[in-house]
Amino acid sequence: MESAPQILLEKRGSLGLVTLDRPRQLNALTLAMVRALHPQLLRWADDADVKAVAIRANGGKAFCAGGDIRALYDLKQAGQLDEARAFWREEYLLNRDIKRYPKPYVALINGIVMGGGVGLAMHGSHRVASETFLFAMPEVGIGFFPDVGATYLLPRLADAFGSYLAITGARIRRGDAMAAGLATHAAPAAAFDGIVAALAAGASVDAALEAVTVAPEAAQHAGEHALIAEVFSAGSVGEILARLDRKAADGSEFAAKAAATMRQKSPTSMAIALEQVRRGAAMTFEEAMRAEFRVVSRIAEGHDFYEGVRAVIVDKDNAPRWRPARVEDVDPAAIAAHFVALSDDLVFPGQT
Repeated sequence: MESAPQILLEKRGSLGLVTLDRPRQLNALTLAMVRALHPQLLRWADDADVKAVAIRANGGKAFCAGGDIRALYDLKQAGQLDEARAFWREEYLLNRDIKRYPKPYVALINGIVMGGGVGLAMHGSHRVASETFLFAMPEVGIGFFPDVGATYLLPRLADAFGSYLAITGARIRRGDAMAAGLATHAAPAAAFDGIVAALAAGASVDAALEAVTVAPEAAQHAGEHALIAEVFSAGSVGEILARLDRKAADGSEFAAKAAATMRQKSPTSMAIALEQVRRGAAMTFEEAMRAEFRVVSRIAEGHDFYEGVRAVIVDKDNAPRWRPARVEDVDPAAIAAHFVALSDDLVFPGQT
């Protein structure tokens, strides 16, 4: 983990402004950044002069491409799992306080928003997508699972769209994000500085955003929602694949591509993702975050996450050797065990 947080925190008039500043690393989130941001958000919540908070990123290519997974991999190799668990614990506490933030929280999302970036952006009150907005929860491709509140967020998308995003890791643009409710506003990236200036000058969030809002593009997945709803409402990963295969045999290129994509992912991770979406539909946000900490604690002691990072980030051979390698060999009891309570469960301030 880096010793110095690469995140800028400043008070501009009526605005608390956060700027992620690791552009060369696609603004990947570190524990140092979490530890800088979280207490500042709490101070701004208590500051009567601060009317809203905005979060943006430098670099243009990515808002935040996720957590710094290479750093987490290196901690495992160094035998420092406790520090990795500290990252996830503190990150999840931050996600919860963003979700419950008492003031407008405006995420100005330009470029890639994935993984840990979703936790910083998608739980606030206002989520502004630029023309280069690109959303994904691609964790099943590295033997991980969609965390940072996805257990709560994804089940609440209509037509099993959240299950589709979780299990395939599919990327979506602004039109789909607006249609699904992941983004609340569309605005050009060139307007983001003006939004910051207006909020700093005391303008209401609604007025500042309405002045620059544009009509989003058409949703690229609009024509596939019926198929997604039918296929990804299945009760197991195996049945989802079987349904996709039948649709592909009937001529659906979308189904064929989705099935081929899934067959490259970690079978264990896909099963966890499906289970978390199923369970998360009935959870409060806090319950979802606690469930995620239970899951990540088990994944941190397992095989597939480190093998996925090795294949994609370290050796870059893109040939992960999953355990088990086949969807059919995933043990449902092993998946359920990921969600069992821990002796050191995630606890939120004021709770026991």
